[in-house]
Amino acid sequence: MTHYDLAIIGSGSGNTLITPEWDDHRIALIDGGTFGGTCLNVGCIPTKMYVYPAGLATAPRESSRLGVDLTFEGARWPDIRDRIFTRIDAISTGGRKYRAEDLENVTLFEEYFRLTGEKSLVSATGQEVTADQVVIAAGSRAVLPDIAGITLPQVHTSDTVMRLATQPARLLIIGGGYIAAEFAHVFGALGTEVTMVARSGALLTALDETVSERFTEEAGKQWQVRLNSTVASLTENRDGSVHALVSGPQGPEAYDVDAVLVATGRVANTDRLGASEAGFDLSTNGSLHVDGHQRVLSGGRPVEGVWALGDVSSAHQLKHVANHEARVVSHNLLHPQDLRLSNHQYVPAAVFTHPQLAAVGMTEEEALRHAESTGGEVVTAVQQYGSTAYGWAMEDTTGFVKLIAERGSGRLLGAHILGHEASMIIQPLIQAMSFGLSAHDMARGQYWIHPALTEVVENALLSLGTG
Repeated sequence: MTHYDLAIIGSGSGNTLITPEWDDHRIALIDGGTFGGTCLNVGCIPTKMYVYPAGLATAPRESSRLGVDLTFEGARWPDIRDRIFTRIDAISTGGRKYRAEDLENVTLFEEYFRLTGEKSLVSATGQEVTADQVVIAAGSRAVLPDIAGITLPQVHTSDTVMRLATQPARLLIIGGGYIAAEFAHVFGALGTEVTMVARSGALLTALDETVSERFTEEAGKQWQVRLNSTVASLTENRDGSVHALVSGPQGPEAYDVDAVLVATGRVANTDRLGASEAGFDLSTNGSLHVDGHQRVLSGGRPVEGVWALGDVSSAHQLKHVANHEARVVSHNLLHPQDLRLSNHQYVPAAVFTHPQLAAVGMTEEEALRHAESTGGEVVTAVQQYGSTAYGWAMEDTTGFVKLIAERGSGRLLGAHILGHEASMIIQPLIQAMSFGLSAHDMARGQYWIHPALTEVVENALLSLGTG
């Protein structure tokens, strides 16, 4: 058994805790997966590196109605894949080398461990580690539903689908959420025939209802979308393709595809870690309960010297949230008498599909429930991209900004955007909400560039009628 001053479980955002202040302390860094965590290796970064060329591939169908004739002649999948992972893998390898070989005070354990107590762990090979302080940043993993044939080699999650040797001609996507929508865009734009199977009656149902309905309509124009449906079974054909049996409102349907992507959500890695057996509190979805200082709870009380951050304890599953929590934990580890709180107000989200989506704050449904409980009143505004000069230039007929605010104060409660570069256009609204700027002050307190697409935000603010 080896004792350390600090043990960090997870090499994603947890890796950032190893700062110069710990140079004179012994640190154990534990990760049985690929060094660098989800975002770098199988999440945000490589997926967006696929999204950009997918966006280029959509240009011909977007440009023809504007009098510009372009031709999409196909995608060189191996070139795209290798460009992405040559860069990603080099970053992962470099980070691993720095921690494993260049820092004398850090010991990197490249295997999975389970908790044997609040501050003690053991690996599958029997290595035992104890520490004065433990940070759990073990992340999450893709969920595999209970479907016959789910273990076929042609069935993938987001962890493996980006490294396929060849681009599938036909792809079945199980799920209707963020990951499903992004990969439908990537593969569909690059020439794959995509079929989505979603249990719900719409796609992206976690978003505002107006956004979900409009996106579902647009998705149906690009891909085969089967709503209120489930995959009953997957079997392998003689030619190596997969025969999928789908149950839906029209009865059973069969699809022969070359690959299957399971995108039905993610679950915190607490079960593999033995967090429940160690006595830590878990939510119904398996994530760790933490207090506002990121201290892990047991019986509703913080466990001294045990912290958690990122997907293993957060509902947001956003890299910037994990990084923020890491900064809070980093401070609190070194300053136990001056603990800082995490700030989870106004956490934004974006879905890099086509059309793009972005959101922050409450949905209209949430705002109405909030107003009912507080006696307030909610106002909304929906502004179409096509109502602005830049929207005219684009001949846009789908994009819009939806704002939700409190009548009287003009306080913004939520913002939801569907359309071109939604993830960038929403940023001034995030800033306004974060710093308490009212809708009127935001609209009239600054100049807006004309005729930039951001004018759709200005016009939406002016349309709220909060006064």
